[in-house]
Amino acid sequence: MRVLLVEDDEPVAQSLRRGLLRYGFEVAWVATGGAALSHTEPYDVVLLDLGLPDTDGLDVCKALRARGDVPIIVISARSDETDRVVGLELGADDYVSKPFGVREVIARIRAVMRRVQPRDRAAEAGPDRYGTRLTVDRKAARVRLDGDEVALAPKEYDLLAFLTEEPGALMSREQIMEAVWDANWFGPTKTLDVHVAALRRKLKGAIAIEAVRGVGFRLEIVKDQTAKDEIVKDAEPS
Repeated sequence: MRVLLVEDDEPVAQSLRRGLLRYGFEVAWVATGGAALSHTEPYDVVLLDLGLPDTDGLDVCKALRARGDVPIIVISARSDETDRVVGLELGADDYVSKPFGVREVIARIRAVMRRVQPRDRAAEAGPDRYGTRLTVDRKAARVRLDGDEVALAPKEYDLLAFLTEEPGALMSREQIMEAVWDANWFGPTKTLDVHVAALRRKLKGAIAIEAVRGVGFRLEIVKDQTAKDEIVKDAEPS
């Protein structure tokens, strides 16, 4: 995912950029409103500071929104409710007050992207297909195996939708918990193992979810019986 970071405070920008890079984001950093408005490379979400040296960040927010529907998350030391309201009314999708943690920003990015994805996918031809047996219809939030709908609990669906965004990628427990649950989840992470086990059982033969001890999980698409025998593994204790 490509992020346009608009932040004039270099230590804050560098720290946030390093954190985002660790989670697999691509980050283009600019320090002024003018640079943000003249940036020509494509991006999927904007992190916009309000206290810019050349112009008010609220004006930049308004100009960016006038150009299209790319999500905008305002990040600012301004904690006054008026600034929050004005930012949202000008088109921002969310607002994070300084000081903030990288994990909070990432959780908000993912939450915003989940909200806009149904809008983006509305024009697509149909459900996403994974191998020959599994389809995931993100618009309707439905999963089918060999043409038959599979009954998934809401969080089972959210987990499958997240892991199938990048089949084969190793996702840490922390990444999964933040994306599927949220950054404020304080329950046991064993709930993740329970949901993984449910997906393995319900989608057996179509996907394999490999547990990587001490790290997280990797979803693979099973292409044939031989591949299934090689990939399918039991969940490892953590």
